[in-house]
Amino acid sequence: MSLTKSTNNGGSRTKDDDTSEVGSEFLLAMRATTNPDDYTALQSIQNLWENVPPNWSGSDPCGANWDGIGCINSRIVSITLASMGLRGQLSGDIAGLTKLQTLSLNSNKFIGPIPPSIGALSSLYWLDLADNKLSGRIPVSSATEPGLDLLVNTKHFHFGKNQLSGEIPPQLLSANMTLIHLLLDSNELTGNIPATLADVQSLEVVRLDRNSLSGQVPPNLNKLVNIHELFLSNNDLTGPLPDLTGLDSLHYLDMSNNTFNASNLTWFSTLPSLTTLVMENTNLQGEIPHAIFGLRQLQSVILRNNRLNGTLSIGPNNSNDLQLIDLQNNSIEYFTEKAGGYGIEIVLLGNPYCQEGATKSYCILPQKANSSYSTPINCSTPECRPDQIASPKCICANPYTGILFFRAPSFSDLGNSSIYASLEQNLMFSFHSQHLPVDSVSLSYPSKNLDHYLTLNLQVFPSGQEHFNRSAIAGIGFVLSNQTFKPPNSFGPFFFIANVYEFFCGIPSGSHKSSISLIIGAAAGSVVLITLLLLAGVYALRQKRRAEVAAKHIDPFASWNSTKTSAGVPELKSARSFTFEEVKKYTDDFSENNDLGSGGYGKVYKGTLPGGLMVAIKRAKHGSMQGHLEFKTEIELLSRVHHKNLVSLVGFCFDKAEEMLVYEFIPNGTLKDSLSGISSIRSLDSFQFLHLPASKLGLCTCSVVGEVRQAVNKTKDLCNLYEMIDPLIVSDVTPKSLEKFVDLALRCIQEEGVHRPTMSEAVKELENIMELAGVNPNSESASTSGSYQEASKGYEHPYYGESLFVYSGGYSPMKVEPK
Repeated sequence: MSLTKSTNNGGSRTKDDDTSEVGSEFLLAMRATTNPDDYTALQSIQNLWENVPPNWSGSDPCGANWDGIGCINSRIVSITLASMGLRGQLSGDIAGLTKLQTLSLNSNKFIGPIPPSIGALSSLYWLDLADNKLSGRIPVSSATEPGLDLLVNTKHFHFGKNQLSGEIPPQLLSANMTLIHLLLDSNELTGNIPATLADVQSLEVVRLDRNSLSGQVPPNLNKLVNIHELFLSNNDLTGPLPDLTGLDSLHYLDMSNNTFNASNLTWFSTLPSLTTLVMENTNLQGEIPHAIFGLRQLQSVILRNNRLNGTLSIGPNNSNDLQLIDLQNNSIEYFTEKAGGYGIEIVLLGNPYCQEGATKSYCILPQKANSSYSTPINCSTPECRPDQIASPKCICANPYTGILFFRAPSFSDLGNSSIYASLEQNLMFSFHSQHLPVDSVSLSYPSKNLDHYLTLNLQVFPSGQEHFNRSAIAGIGFVLSNQTFKPPNSFGPFFFIANVYEFFCGIPSGSHKSSISLIIGAAAGSVVLITLLLLAGVYALRQKRRAEVAAKHIDPFASWNSTKTSAGVPELKSARSFTFEEVKKYTDDFSENNDLGSGGYGKVYKGTLPGGLMVAIKRAKHGSMQGHLEFKTEIELLSRVHHKNLVSLVGFCFDKAEEMLVYEFIPNGTLKDSLSGISSIRSLDSFQFLHLPASKLGLCTCSVVGEVRQAVNKTKDLCNLYEMIDPLIVSDVTPKSLEKFVDLALRCIQEEGVHRPTMSEAVKELENIMELAGVNPNSESASTSGSYQEASKGYEHPYYGESLFVYSGGYSPMKVEPK
């Protein structure tokens, strides 16, 4: 398949037409195997994007004619994917497409920064990233990476309607560049306008409006001798109004809504090509020179909200194209009228002239109305089917439709039908030069949107048939999206957003009614089916949630993360599971009034269960490893061990990343309160109520036991344990008491439980050892083993009462390792 190359002779041309020819050179991609490096780069780009075209599959974008990809001799030279709903970020790997000439990704939903690597694309002619959500600074080159300042052959920088921030780098612009369009409007740019802007004398359109640029306008902008449109409005610019004398090609000037110094209208009348002058709220003062209205191409003068005064005199030689003079909210006192009027819309509302009871039309706010232009039909309009439209040549068909957006038109008179006629001629020339089956085009409803873009509805009608085929639609879309079409100069840069085309060749016209019935029936059936599926989905979702809730009650540790620690899922018995919402309710949303204290595990709160039972709730700190281990250990032990003197575990909460233990509430204060002022021997005496004899529970021996046994030698001083005794207590230890203490300790860790003493025996032995050491065991308390034995008379030994101490088996004691 060969490529065609054409030249647009159907109207005004821009100065770069001879060098561009981009798009016309690759209307159709050559069926050739894609260069491997290009495919690798495109694949990397694709991986960062969502909603790519459906036919982006396989490994040969050129041979498979991927949508939006243009190729020449197996090299990718264009990516044109405007208004495709693409999401993601722009990849720096785009620099791998070394032959890329056109990158048009406008009107999508891209985010993130502009990759600096785009600056390495030395063949790039067209760069359009407008109307996305790109952010960050405009990248320029450094010692380590490229930047956009290296794109000296690029003609178009279209970055408007994004979220770019920071200053416009002075380095971005230089005399080496050949830019004709610099569009940075509607961003978040700050700082000064760089003086280097004036060095790019090839510029024709500059849009810096709708940012937060500040400081003075560079006085050297009058060096931009080829400039057609200059937009600096809606910024924070200050200082003197720049003198733009010498800009003989300037058509459209808008510097509105800035805080310039008070200035007179002096040099404006020296701009011979001016069609539109917009200077709202710019601190203009004095009288308006009538010479301004004599500029031959002038169409609109909008000078609202200034301090203009004196007499308004339009003069005898005003422009024949002048349509509007809007001077609202100034200080004009007099108006020199002309007999018969001027045939111009003049607005003086808000001036002293209109405050003296004047009832003329000049003092009434006119109704704003867009042009009602529509391509004329010079024949009798036929009666078409409801799904068809009559073309300008009175043929019923299904046209390809969409909206043309012109970003910087140089005219303001939207009612001038001749400018649209020239646009229609250029469109037809572009379609026919690419041998596309187009019969005619229709333009309608020209208007200006909030961004001052000119919008036009476009209809393209098929030739010799009622519908376009897919190849024709692809060709038309390519012409309008790849800038193959060149509008007249006065329209400026543009882009096209198409509507989905639903009519293709092969649909019999006589079957239209039956097709509609079939479509309606299919749609109705689809609605019923979708409704049933939605109901089934809702039912399944509810059942799934119920099952999850039930499963959570059955297995509350289904979500236990064993990788959080080395511990496995807790094994428990006879403990109730609470939800987080239940615990939250029991503690009054963990209020400070219920705060009992805190520790390494976390905080403890008092709560009340629905039956009135008071509970203490330990809530682990988030991320606490101690809390995680303690939660597992206590829930396993206390769900099995029950004793009348041991606090009972009521339940637990393992929900919403919370780990909480719920105990019965003991109102006697903390353990510290209970032990304060009590000797160690008294503590042991008290704790014997909590312990079984060793023969019942068993103790784990440690490796240190063997070392002690081997070291003990009663014939030597301190039983030969001098090296093992804490140096802090060596001076207080007597050999006899140490010998008995070691004997008691070794008996307590006998392998077989029958050889180990009971707790009461251990207490009595410790009292004897204390007496040998010269310590009175009753100095702080009269409670001894004897008092315990006296209190124990009349009932069975508590340690042997299985009804009082129950161990719910199934859990193996942990092995205790020495530290």
